[in-house]
Parts: sequence; C-alpha cells; structure tokens
Amino acid sequence: MRTTTLLTSARFSKGGEPFATVALPHTWNAKDGQDGGNDYWRGVGTYEIAIPDPTDGKRQFIEFKGVNHVATVYCNGRLMGEHKGGFSTFRFDLTPAMKPTGNVVRVDVSNAVSDIYPQTADFTFFGGLYREVSFIETSPAHFDLMKGGTSAVFVTPMVSGATRLDLFPVEAEGCTVSVDLKDADGAVVASGSAPAEPHLVMTLAVKAPHLWNGMADPYCYTAEASITRGEEVLDTVAVDYGYRSFHVDPNTGFWLNGKNVPLHGVARHQDRLDKGWAISRADHEEDIALIKEVGANTVRLAHYQHDQYFYDLCDHTGFVVWAEIPFISRFIPGKEAHDNTISQMTELISQNYNHPSIFFWGISNEILIGKDREDLRRNLRELNALAKRMDPSRMTTMAQVSMTPMESEHNTITDVVSYNHYFGWYFGEASDNGPWLDKFHALYPDRCLGVSEYGSEAITKWHSAYPENHDYTEEYACEYHHEMLKTFATRPYLWATHLWNMFDFAADGRDEGGIQGRNNKGLVTYDRKLKKDAFYIYQAYWTTEPMMHVCGERFVDRAPGERNVTVYTNCPNVTLVVNGVEVATLPAEDHAAVFKDVALNDGPNTVTAKCGDVTANTITLNGVAEHNYAYDLPEGNDAANWFDDPAARAARKPLDYPEGFYSIKDRVVDLLANSETAAVIHDAMQVFAKSSMMSMMGNDKEDDQGGIMGTMRLSDMMKMASKSFSSDVKRQINEALTKIKKN
Repeated sequence: MRTTTLLTSARFSKGGEPFATVALPHTWNAKDGQDGGNDYWRGVGTYEIAIPDPTDGKRQFIEFKGVNHVATVYCNGRLMGEHKGGFSTFRFDLTPAMKPTGNVVRVDVSNAVSDIYPQTADFTFFGGLYREVSFIETSPAHFDLMKGGTSAVFVTPMVSGATRLDLFPVEAEGCTVSVDLKDADGAVVASGSAPAEPHLVMTLAVKAPHLWNGMADPYCYTAEASITRGEEVLDTVAVDYGYRSFHVDPNTGFWLNGKNVPLHGVARHQDRLDKGWAISRADHEEDIALIKEVGANTVRLAHYQHDQYFYDLCDHTGFVVWAEIPFISRFIPGKEAHDNTISQMTELISQNYNHPSIFFWGISNEILIGKDREDLRRNLRELNALAKRMDPSRMTTMAQVSMTPMESEHNTITDVVSYNHYFGWYFGEASDNGPWLDKFHALYPDRCLGVSEYGSEAITKWHSAYPENHDYTEEYACEYHHEMLKTFATRPYLWATHLWNMFDFAADGRDEGGIQGRNNKGLVTYDRKLKKDAFYIYQAYWTTEPMMHVCGERFVDRAPGERNVTVYTNCPNVTLVVNGVEVATLPAEDHAAVFKDVALNDGPNTVTAKCGDVTANTITLNGVAEHNYAYDLPEGNDAANWFDDPAARAARKPLDYPEGFYSIKDRVVDLLANSETAAVIHDAMQVFAKSSMMSMMGNDKEDDQGGIMGTMRLSDMMKMASKSFSSDVKRQINEALTKIKKN
C-alpha cells in the first residue's frame, strides 16, 4: 500500500549564505516581499532535505505541491529533473537514485527573472518551497504518480448518474482495478472492476444522484479506486467529485442545476503577513471561513493555481470557483514563455479536473497591459482550445484590463468574459460602472459579461466625514462598495462579480496611502485580524441571517460636522442607541441607515443599534471640539507634519479645466497627438513609466508613449502612479495644458 510522509524541515541557503535549518513550507521572501521598495530578493535558493530510508520492494517518490518559479531536483547528487511553473504539483521518481540509508534530496529553486509566468504583475512572487513536500512509497503496481502531478484517477459525472472513470495504473499487468463510488455517508452506491490496462476506462451508474448544489448543498461523492493482485490490495486512491449541471445565459447569468443563481463573490491571493505564500492548512481554513462569513458564493482564485487543499475546501463549502493560470499583464514573446502557458494550463486542468466547485478555467488576466499582437492572440486561442479539448464540461473565461476595447477580438475567444473595472478608484466615478456595463450588453447582447475585479483601497488609520476618491479612508471604500452593490443589483445579466480583493496582499513595488509593499483593497486586513467596515455592507447584501453593524469604530474622535453614523443591515429598520438611550429609528434603504448629526456628549459615547432581537456591535465615539488631523492622509503620503497645519489643506484650490482647452482630464493618446501638449507631458510620461506601479508591471518602451494605458485620462494615469506625482506637479502640468487651445 501507499504511504505518505510529510517532510517538515530542510537545510537552506541562498546568495552565498551558510546553510541553516528552516521549517517547511518555506519562502525566503516572507519579510522583504512585503516591505516595499520592489527590491525583494530574487535568485536561486538551495534546499537539502533528508528523506526516509527506502522499503525493500517499494518505489520512492518525492512530491512538491508548489515551488516558485523553477525547481531543479537532485537525489544523492543525481539529477532527477526540472519543473517550470510556481503553482502546480509535480513529482519525481527517486527509486533509481536511492541508497539504503542517508538519502538527501537537493532542490535548487529560482524565482529570478525569466520567461516563466508570472513575471510582471501587481503582487509579490515569493520564492521557495512554499507548499507541502512529501515522500511517497508505493508498490511497483500503483496509480501513476508521474502523470502530471495528478491522482491518475479522473471522474466525469453526469447528472443522469452515468459516471465515466479514466484510470492510469502502471506496472499492473495481471492485476485488477476496482472502483467503489461512495455517497457522503460512505455507503457504496456503484462499483465495478476490470483487468488493469495502462489507460482503463470504466462506466458506472449511480441511481438518482444527489446533486452538488453550491452553498445550499455542496454534496460530494467519493470514487475509491484500488489495484489488487489476488486478495492483496497494492494501491488505493480516493478522489471526491460531484454531480451538477450548469449554464450561463447572457441575459440572466449563471444557472446551477436548473436554478438561476446570481454569482457574487471575491478574489483571493494566497499570502499572509510575515508568511508570504508559506501558509498552513489552518490559514486556508480561516480564509474559507471568512469568505463564507461575508456571504460570497463564488471565488476567483487569482492569479494562479492554488493549493489543492483550498480547492478541497471549496468543494465542501459550495463556492463556485474560477481557476486560472498566471498568463498576466504582459505577453512574453518566444517559445519558452509560450510553452510555459501551455504546461501551466495543462497542469491546472488535469490536477483539478475532479473538483465539483470549479466551473470556469481562466486563460489570462489583464494581458493587454502590454501591447496587443497576433502572436498573443494566437497564444490565447491555443489556450482556449486546449482547455475545451481537455475539459469540454466546463467553460473558459478571461479577465480583461479595463481599457480593452469592447470590440476587441479578445472578447470573442473564451466562452464568457469579464472585465477588471476600477471606475471610482483609478479613474472616473463609481457611477460610471453601470453605464459602461449597459453599453457593452446593448452592443453585444449574446455575450456573457461579468466583472472580474473592482475595488478601492482602505487603510484603517485614515478616516473622513467627507470622503473622496484616493483619500484611502475606510469611509470612501464604504461609499464606493455600496455604489457597486447597488449597480450590480439592477443588472441580472452579469454572469458573476468578483470583488478585488477579499484580503490585503503583498505587492512589494507599491508605495501609496502611507503603506509600502501592500495592496490594501481587501475587505480584511493582511493579518486577517480586522474586518474593515466595507466587509459588512457585503454581508448585509449577501446573507440572510439577520445582521447589523455600526460603522466607524476606528473613526473615534468626532468633531461637529463629523457625527453621522452609518449602520449596515439586512433588517428592515434600525434603531440607534447612544449612551443607552434610543435616539432615532430609520428604515434601511439599500441595506443601510445613515443617522445624521448624532448628538454626542463631550468625551466618550457608546453607540449601538438594534432591530427587534437583532443587536449590532457597540462602538465608542469621542465628542471633540476640533477635527483630529491624524485621520488625514499626509500630502504626498509621507509628509509627517502636514496635518499640523490645517490651513494648508484649506488653502488648496481646485484645478481649473476651461472648456475648449486641454487639461489633465484629456486622454493621453489625444495629448500625445498634439505636438504642443505632447511636449508638456513628455517628462510626466517618463515618470509614469518608471513609477512603482509600472515597475511591478514590467517597464516597456511603449509605457512612455501611452500604449493601451494611453486610452486613460492623464489625471487617471497620474492617480495610478500615486505619489510619483505630487499635487504641485499635477497643478503645474494642468496649468501648462490649459493654455493650449483645442482645434
């Protein structure tokens, strides 16, 4: 029989440092990958792992569930092979290299710059053996451990109960392969056996199967396959699977088992504070619990293959999953990069084929941040065809960068399409989302459209009673997300919406909002300890169990004019209670009640809310005479003494945009088309190309010439580059542009 030993320690060295013992899983970027500067160490690290002595008559394998980006594996000095791609499971057969005792596996791991995706993206590429490593022993006859990191048992269930099994035993001549299909209680509901063949196909029938029905009833069956010789069981593999049907309608969205199920959910990155990607099963479980608590029913697992354990958790929780490969941001020309997209897609599908929670294979994300070109489109078409050939039972999708033209050929490649839209953050207003979506739907009524990303940064130390875009306050994020939820609620044609992001995550090149090395668009903080206020407007919309939340717990000091109190709820009305006294009752409109100018005593006041037996959290608000300037983001994100001079803020005048003249509100492509305005913005374009945001995306010679990003307004491009452009610089450029008349 098969035995699996988890390997939990190794000797590690990088960059000429002496070897030291580390715990596995491990990443060498746990600290420098999330502290800002875009300078985290990328190179080759070496692990030496002592493995158990071999058992006579058995075969030995080593299994890696995730090594980023390239792994070269040796056993006792003998080269076993190389794996390219940082997110999938892979194994090597160590048997030919094993000694009776004292065996050591060495792994050279590289996250250095290469042609292996991803290379340019808004997240940190943590290097190391960051997922579980195991030593496996089997009988010579076993289900093929070298079949692309899979279980070598593939189940294709139909809602009729017909169940096809593709099984791949090796060295099993003269053996029998048996399969039991078991329900969730472990009872055998169908079984069969056949003589072993290298590729054995069996078809079994389950009478009236219990359907996997998402969050309502994530019912899973188990296929248990065994290889026997006579009465001896040589190997056994068990995989969970589920029976379900689905389709997507361009007007009514997602349908599961004949029922319309609007998909609303989140995207997830896999890293954590001070851990990077080297997280535990308990960490995965906590993430699942938080995603369930907010009320999501779908998860986009971005932007790469996630841990098998997380997919298992999704199966049994009922999330509808979008799984994707890291073909992201910029196309890398050449054969090695092309072949890597093919291998990563092949591994993603084959290794996750049995998961009932997975409905959509994602082939790329924002790939048009770089230039569109025919070899890119050919690569995308090839990936889509590969996915449809390997798994015709699921749909394909891709996430488009917001500036992708509606008429782009990219929108015709996959079965369904989604856009990453940041109206209301990087550009425009949150209210622009609805008209854009309606226009696309009107132009292409037969295409299934979704929203794959949208979001607003929210840093929990910044607060405002008068929030505005890019002030990084929790209050602006709340207004933004509430507007987005209202937008989606009236557009049933959207096949899915995925919030960016469930959790804050590392992006070492970022430096904005006073925080370095982090994307702060999560509903939950990087350490998972704090749910931001916006978490609760989603819970109010997405859950049915009565809930109520008083916002503003961290916005403690309230001067006159700052004393509105917002309550999120799925109850019909809200009664506000201040210092134990009921002060007002309001109906909940769009799941929110806003109490204006609440009377507060000087000093601490307790504030809570209720509706019948439903009670909210209690917060403390201090009645103060003047605004607390510590709540304001300093000008330039790091001017420590800015808030000491309140008059400086009041003295700032709004920029002028006279009609008939150019300004920073014009599109970059239009400004570049005029020689005078092009000269004005020349230096600004070079600054943008070298900004922290674009450095993560990989500088390209076209970045200072606009590229597809040039369809943005210059003001929005400056906003994306954050602190690369001070208010004074924006004012100077705008004043120069407004002196130039349009033709």
